[in-house]
Amino acid sequence: MARACGRSSRAEAEITASSLAAMISVGGLVPVSRYREGDLFVALMGHVSFESGELSRIADELGAATAAARAYQEHGPDCLERMHGPFALVVADEAHRRGLLAIDRMAVRSLCYAPVGGGVVFASTADAVIAHPRVGRRLCRQGIFNYLYQETVPAPGTIYEGVHKLLPGQRLVIDGANARADFYWQLDYSDTPESSEATLRSEFRDLLGKCVARTVSTDAVGAFLSGGTDSSTIAGILTQLHGRPIDTYSIGFEAEGFDEMNYARITSRHFGTRAHEYYVTPRDVADAIPMIAAAYDEPFGNASAVPTYYCARLARQDGKALLLAGDGGDEIFGGNARYAKQKIFEWYGMLPSGVRRGLVEPLLLGGSWVQSIPPLRKAMSYVQQARTPLPDRLETYNFLEREMLADVFEPDFLAAVDPHEPRTIRRDVYSRTTSQSPVNRMMHLDLKKILADNDLRKVNGMCEAAGIEVRYPLLDDELVAFSGRLSARQKVRGLQLRYFFKEALKDFLPSETLVKTKHGFGLPFGLWLQRDTALRELAHDSLTLFKRRGYVQPSYVDHLLHLHQSSHATYFGVMIWIMIMLEHWLRTHEG
Repeated sequence: MARACGRSSRAEAEITASSLAAMISVGGLVPVSRYREGDLFVALMGHVSFESGELSRIADELGAATAAARAYQEHGPDCLERMHGPFALVVADEAHRRGLLAIDRMAVRSLCYAPVGGGVVFASTADAVIAHPRVGRRLCRQGIFNYLYQETVPAPGTIYEGVHKLLPGQRLVIDGANARADFYWQLDYSDTPESSEATLRSEFRDLLGKCVARTVSTDAVGAFLSGGTDSSTIAGILTQLHGRPIDTYSIGFEAEGFDEMNYARITSRHFGTRAHEYYVTPRDVADAIPMIAAAYDEPFGNASAVPTYYCARLARQDGKALLLAGDGGDEIFGGNARYAKQKIFEWYGMLPSGVRRGLVEPLLLGGSWVQSIPPLRKAMSYVQQARTPLPDRLETYNFLEREMLADVFEPDFLAAVDPHEPRTIRRDVYSRTTSQSPVNRMMHLDLKKILADNDLRKVNGMCEAAGIEVRYPLLDDELVAFSGRLSARQKVRGLQLRYFFKEALKDFLPSETLVKTKHGFGLPFGLWLQRDTALRELAHDSLTLFKRRGYVQPSYVDHLLHLHQSSHATYFGVMIWIMIMLEHWLRTHEG
């Protein structure tokens, strides 16, 4: 029987103040505030603001944890509704045998926990939790499957048996022997705009400036600059706030179709920033792999961690203590290409059912002869995808959705996992919103799947490894709430992505930035793996060891390498990278 890891929402648990020592500060970069009075103990990691003026005063004078303790005393677990910003909170109320674990609305900060015999062990990382003698290190096969499916281990599970992660806007409320996980917040989406577009644009411009200003706490600040809409916006507003040139940091690649340095230079010239550039090489990739494997508490397979690290390192070497990142704009303002692509598939459902089932589907799906006629073959593919409902359709090109799993995995491994769990997690998040708009529902899914599970872990981890703090102005709670007030049509109008955002900033951003397609810091690993001897040797050595792990059939790994060399190098290079990083992570973290 398949065994799920870290998915339970209830547990027999009691939190104790002594376990608060497990609250880990990430490399000393993110502050941890602590409070104790009598039997009440509070630990708070991150940067918190309070709605109440009195609580804000207490935070300024006595510390954020003291203010959080006061809020908890007055409101119990509902105190979270009055707290904003990126944070992880732990409360131990020993007198009443109550406790609270929670993270911020966007999951910029993280908390992992494990219920153990009448207690809860918790920390900001999974490896800190398993270091506790009452938990122990037991790898979770389901977590390994989920990682290979998604390139990260999606919350609420982890790579370890019995260890859980909190989701965005989630809390664990402990009362005596009972623990219950629920959501204290989720984004409210409006299906109709509540104000005129001109009014909303003015409000948005003002709010952007406030959100960037709230993240800046030092003069030693710079900004990531990929040349995309979000990073360009942050760079421009930060320049306005400082009233002088600011430092921006960009990454390039000597690989056709991947280098976007020209767009970063356009933005830099437009706003007059001091541009700092670094070109990543195949040697850099090989050097970074062991570091990345060691840096993360769970295996992490997003290859853009490499350029993110070198960009953050460039800023740190330049004397910066803080970098601003543009992550989040696509997921709250409708910028991911799939939002438009999926609208095309949704149009199929608008045809009368009699036309679909009585004419189109019998014609296109009724015989193999359709494959011999290119236009009909394309139409058949469209219909096949359109018949798959969201959100499952989003994984059409996922490796493990396109393969027979029995051909990929060892039988014993496959028998021990639930291959549908990633789909179940995805469906749960997609449906957990009141909006009926597929665009809003996809964005709600991406707040968790793309941001919390992936991009924020990537940027946080690599900035920590480089010794620099990172903050995300576009994930400010007030700006996120504002985005929910926009209708889906204002975000994606027809097939035009980020319509409202771009219209509101069309006199601010360079025209080239407004029309460019999204790319970011994508790594040309697949191409370099074909051409670079050192990378090929590293891949060969890593995968030779990985084939002995008993997870994936060795013949499939060999097949994947053959397809990479003979077919689409970039596409097949993704799964090769994911396997390489899993092998290096396992090697680094094995007892």
